Amino acid sequence: MASIPAAANSARILRLSWGLREVVIAGACLAVFAILLFNPRVLNDGDTYWHLAAGQWMLDHGRVPNFDPFSFTHGGQPWVPHEWLSEIAMIAAYKAAGWTGIVVLFGLATALSMGLFLGWLSRWLGPIALAVVAWLSVGCMWVGLFTRPHLLALPIMIYWTGRLLDARAEGRAPPLWLAGLMVLWANLHGSFVFGALVAAPLALEALWEQRRQPWPVIRDWGLFAAACLVAILLTPNGLHAITYPFHIMTMKTLNGIVEWLPPDFRKMSEFQAAILVTLLVCLSRGVKVPVFRTLLLLFIFHMALTHQRHMLVLALIGPLLLAEPIGRSFGRQAPRPLAMPWLPAVVFALGALVMIGVRAADPVVRNDAVTTPKIALQHVPVALRAQPVLNTYSFGGYLAFSGVKPFIDGRADMYGDDFFSGHIRLMRGDAAEFDRAAAKYGLAWTILQPREPLAKQMDAKPGWKLVYRDRWAVVHARKDALEVAGR
Repeated sequence: MASIPAAANSARILRLSWGLREVVIAGACLAVFAILLFNPRVLNDGDTYWHLAAGQWMLDHGRVPNFDPFSFTHGGQPWVPHEWLSEIAMIAAYKAAGWTGIVVLFGLATALSMGLFLGWLSRWLGPIALAVVAWLSVGCMWVGLFTRPHLLALPIMIYWTGRLLDARAEGRAPPLWLAGLMVLWANLHGSFVFGALVAAPLALEALWEQRRQPWPVIRDWGLFAAACLVAILLTPNGLHAITYPFHIMTMKTLNGIVEWLPPDFRKMSEFQAAILVTLLVCLSRGVKVPVFRTLLLLFIFHMALTHQRHMLVLALIGPLLLAEPIGRSFGRQAPRPLAMPWLPAVVFALGALVMIGVRAADPVVRNDAVTTPKIALQHVPVALRAQPVLNTYSFGGYLAFSGVKPFIDGRADMYGDDFFSGHIRLMRGDAAEFDRAAAKYGLAWTILQPREPLAKQMDAKPGWKLVYRDRWAVVHARKDALEVAGR
């Protein structure tokens, strides 16, 4: 008889555990939503501005551009935006509610990503493990939590990976309709290549399991791969959409962009903690991961060690691949669905409405920041703004958004290694490089960050005059250009 109360207590504990999983999921979604809504840092990326400028250009002209309409150094040269659909969504949100609309859009996308992510993990992990994974994943995502198109594509990446893993668990190929998601993904962001990166080893895993009768696997997975290829080609870039991500990753000057640098291991971070916790669990529990999935994990891990922007990919795909093996190492034999799958969505919806109301009552205003030389640009005479400018790389997006044709902006792939290298030398104060650029492009003014060596040299350059300086930006102009501009 004593076993009956014990069984009842166990059932109550199990139900409580299930309810806690829903609470963790809802809490994590609300947390990332709050970060996007209330942390000004998420807007401190110059690329947001030129994405908005591109979206506005498409609305004005009713088509996707096939040439550069923004810079004066590369104006008219071939360029097709790879994230055109994200840029349309961004400008629509901006026109609807300004910068508040932007943060709400990206907050919802990131919260949806977290909900899909933790919802899938909850099949194999308990509430404590879910909370730890959520904390570490958000920490690893931090380097990429900016209002840029990659966040809009994250829900697709997570859903895609989960459905592929489901297909493998059921011993079948993914459904063909899933390939249709690739059309949306490929037009939102170049991260669609990770779809193929995840699918390929899982297809090889299926083929190895059925190596004695491989034809059904080859047929079904091959048909799915062909459908995905067709979907990828349904973009304004066509075949170039496939090669574009690899072109970016092979550029020699990526180390001039912070997000393309390796992670800094000189101090403890969430990324280091995630690595150590994962090793602790996997080594102590004897976690067994299928070989092709292990190779995929190692490859993504290598990418994250090479470029910190890929920490975000590892933080979201890695746990999806490890959840089942870790769950089984703790004795879980089958996935455990949520007891109340509707609860996280309801709690999030209520909390999000409150946050949106608070944010709407205090709308986001863009003030001067590391990518926003707002006051400095206001001190530049209108006539001078139409003249060729030499700008800091991170200021280029703001200039394009403000109607000023920049020297360079965040589209590093379009400018190419040689031009980007020359710009780096300019910012480092290479006098010969400056003289060549001034002569070639007829530079009339500069807008630079005060900490840059070139900015410190401009005060002493013959024929140039200081126009404005603050903590964010410093403006110099040729004296003769100022006279023409009426200053």
